[in-house]
Amino acid sequence: MADTGFVPLPQGAGYAVVLGLGAVFAFGMMLTTYLLKRYNKEIITAEEFATAGRSVKSGLISAAVVSSWTWAATLLTSTTQVYKNGIFGSCSYAFGATVQITLFASLAIKAKERAPSARTYLEIVRARYGTVTHMIYIFWGLATNILVTAMLLTGGSATICDLTGMHPVAACLLVGLSPTVYSVFGGLKATILTDYAHTVIMLIVILIFGFSTWATNHKLGSASVVWDLIKQVGETRPVEGNHNGSYLTFHSRSGGIFFVINIVGNFGTVFLDNGYFNKAFAADPKSAYKGYILGSLAWLPIPAFCSLTMGFAALALEQTEYWPLGRAMTADEVAKGLVLPNASTALLGKGGAVLSLVMIYMAVTSAMSSELIAVSTICTYDIYRTYINPNATGKKLIWISHLSCGAFAYIMAGFAIGLYYANVSMGFLYELMGIIIGGAVLSSAMTILSSKQNWYSATFTPPIATGLAIMSWLVCTKTKFGAITYANLFEDDAMLTGNVVALLFPLITVPLFTFVFKPQNFDWKLLETRITKVSEEEELREAEGAGEDSESPDPEKLEPVKSPISVIASQLVDDAERERYSAEQIQLRKAFKRTVLVCVSLTVALLVVWPMPLYGSKYIFSRHFFIGWVVVFFIWIWYTVFQVGIYPVWEGRKSLAHAMRGIYWDCTGQTWKLRAWQNAHPEEMHAVQSQIRAQLSAPQVVDGQYVHHIDDAISEEKS
Repeated sequence: MADTGFVPLPQGAGYAVVLGLGAVFAFGMMLTTYLLKRYNKEIITAEEFATAGRSVKSGLISAAVVSSWTWAATLLTSTTQVYKNGIFGSCSYAFGATVQITLFASLAIKAKERAPSARTYLEIVRARYGTVTHMIYIFWGLATNILVTAMLLTGGSATICDLTGMHPVAACLLVGLSPTVYSVFGGLKATILTDYAHTVIMLIVILIFGFSTWATNHKLGSASVVWDLIKQVGETRPVEGNHNGSYLTFHSRSGGIFFVINIVGNFGTVFLDNGYFNKAFAADPKSAYKGYILGSLAWLPIPAFCSLTMGFAALALEQTEYWPLGRAMTADEVAKGLVLPNASTALLGKGGAVLSLVMIYMAVTSAMSSELIAVSTICTYDIYRTYINPNATGKKLIWISHLSCGAFAYIMAGFAIGLYYANVSMGFLYELMGIIIGGAVLSSAMTILSSKQNWYSATFTPPIATGLAIMSWLVCTKTKFGAITYANLFEDDAMLTGNVVALLFPLITVPLFTFVFKPQNFDWKLLETRITKVSEEEELREAEGAGEDSESPDPEKLEPVKSPISVIASQLVDDAERERYSAEQIQLRKAFKRTVLVCVSLTVALLVVWPMPLYGSKYIFSRHFFIGWVVVFFIWIWYTVFQVGIYPVWEGRKSLAHAMRGIYWDCTGQTWKLRAWQNAHPEEMHAVQSQIRAQLSAPQVVDGQYVHHIDDAISEEKS
């Protein structure tokens, strides 16, 4: 838009969204954190900050998965693919990026079963293979988070600049402010709740675009009209590599190449992104696999339907007087992901520009908050607690988590600014990520799934595969295009070569090293003793005692007393913990078999059964087939609305009712009723098992001595 001087919105609109709307969300999540603490007795300990109490239900998990997986690239790159390659572009993105979330459900179950106390998958790596391997996977894990966050900031800032004229440097610096604030205050729970709110807003915007394009807008208004216009565009501006140059066919050479690149790259960004493991460890055991499978099915229509709607709207309106640029977009503008904001402006004018601005901001900030928690957890538990201060208290770990969030946010802002001045686009980063991180996917998954993989396979596979992938990418670029330049490196064949080598070469090294150097035959029980939770007793005592007027006795002057009754109380809790853990393991093992069957079936359906016949037959969509196709995805997006918008509210209705009741009592001066109700219904309050144990076994002061309150312990144990 800079070439024409046309910007649909004033700069103030950009700052209003980035600062104003961001401040609203930051304040809202800080308020939510306070309300959860007051009415549901949630205390932000180190474990709670990193794992959200390990009790999040499937509805919120699926909403969090959908939000975290809906990046700026999800909306912008998928729309770009439709604009470039036609209808297969929407499915090459949606199908190619859904299977990873679906398959991850199996990994999530095994991680929870075998390492119940873990906060990151890197802790499992260290428990199995030691320091050297741990360091290698820290590098690849952080590289994943850096690439994803860089894509978020470059794509988001380019869109904000395109729509408002706001300087990209300002956008890079300010976009991350809001998610940093609420992530610091509320940890993973705040991130998950914000994910829910952001997803609902994004879905509302997508539905507005959908109704406008396919039903109500006078510029388009029906699938039949869009089909006529897209058919005409294919005749006047045919797509090279598509059957008959049509935009209405799955047979697309460039689309097929992107399909493979998308599959490869996204295995890395799911299986190596600690953000998805954060949510797996946060999930209630019954909810882990359901959340990921249902979340993947709810996520698929977001890129499929949004990109089909906005990509075809762009193609249909680009040569009309409604198009804001007054000319066709350049290749550089397309690579930056500016098809969607231009299409929204052409479709709905300034209102469409505002909607796309809000939608992209929601996508960027929700996914970025997940990345912030992922990185802070790695820095806190895999670096600080492991190598710097193994005896760190929970309060110290929370402080490190806060520091990590802020530091990573603004290091990445600086990195994104550098990418802007280097003119590196979001599309380039998206296709590059598989080359950089794909080599660690198989060995990291086998660390959790297979007891046979040995130290050599886990340690040497990532650097070897990544080195060969980069070499293949460069060699292909040089030999096929004559020179190694930015434009040539971005060519389909070069990117495809590097991505495929990265993902598939470990299929040689992992079994080869395991055979040559003998299987490890790891005992999974060792993970239970090598990965431990943080003691929360001190934090809980401080939180429970906050606001009390009485002065606590000096512990130095008091003699700890453990009566026989206190020993029995501690034993009761230990037994309860063991029974609960054993029951969870049985439950997870049973769920794993069902999950593998469902995941493999869905993967085959999405990668083979659905797209391949359409691709191989070279079928060009007829008018009626195209209308039916649009209707299917329109219905599917309503399932997404139910799964991630309505179901989490229904699932959490009791907690919401508790909070609303407490707010009413506070506002009407009946706070005593709140305290009485909480004392009478302790089982209704949020409690992590480790918190229960800490409260039961924490010594109390009686007559100048520490004793254990066994009455509370026994009554809690009976309940």
